[in-house]
Amino acid sequence: MYKRHYRNITTKPRVVFRALGDVNGDKVPEVVFLTGVITSDSPFVQQITLVVKDGKTGMVFNVPLSENAGYNPRLFLGDFNGDGIDDILISIDSGGSGGIMYHYIYSFINNIPNLMFDFNEYNKQYNYGVNFKNNFKVEALSSENEEKYIIDISLKGQDYLGEIYEGNGRLREPIEGFVNPLSGLYPVDFDSNGVYELLAYQKIAGRYNADSLGYFLNSLRWSEDKFKLFNQNIAIWGAETEDNRW
Repeated sequence: MYKRHYRNITTKPRVVFRALGDVNGDKVPEVVFLTGVITSDSPFVQQITLVVKDGKTGMVFNVPLSENAGYNPRLFLGDFNGDGIDDILISIDSGGSGGIMYHYIYSFINNIPNLMFDFNEYNKQYNYGVNFKNNFKVEALSSENEEKYIIDISLKGQDYLGEIYEGNGRLREPIEGFVNPLSGLYPVDFDSNGVYELLAYQKIAGRYNADSLGYFLNSLRWSEDKFKLFNQNIAIWGAETEDNRW
């Protein structure tokens, strides 16, 4: 008789990450947890939940997450909106080949969770176009700020370039690339004033995901009631030098 096999998981949630900080504004540090159900033979974590234990009263608050399964769930506590009180950054690795990550930021003033950042909303808002051009160039377009960038791929090597270009540098056929969803969100205090900004990474890919051309780097700052883009760059890959001058 056929017997179906399931992964062995522990049904009781366990603490998978813990941090300490005043997140509700009462000047008493809270214990902030991520809990989850751990697979016994894998680092995969399911049912990941944000849990805050009030440092003054001992009351416990649970906040479910819309994407609550993945790898290496972790927390960072820091002030993102300038009110002098720690906010809660949650990061979870999806585990997929694209390196996509799940990120949320909550404020927790008066023990009320308020979602400040949702990676799904970010991915909907930030749209891009990637088009290969003649003469070993790739055009990358960012719709959010209507900026255009030109990436020089002439250092990619003859085997790579020969598949895409004729000998005169003309494209063999039109090629569109793409930009991955959010693959990294890092707290950075750019101006050293105690309030953190966000540095968001999104990979630029060519014909397929492993054909990496660089990254969009978006710097976001809290303004009024949301995170807004205030700086954008593209980072590209280099190539080895042909001599030992350096």
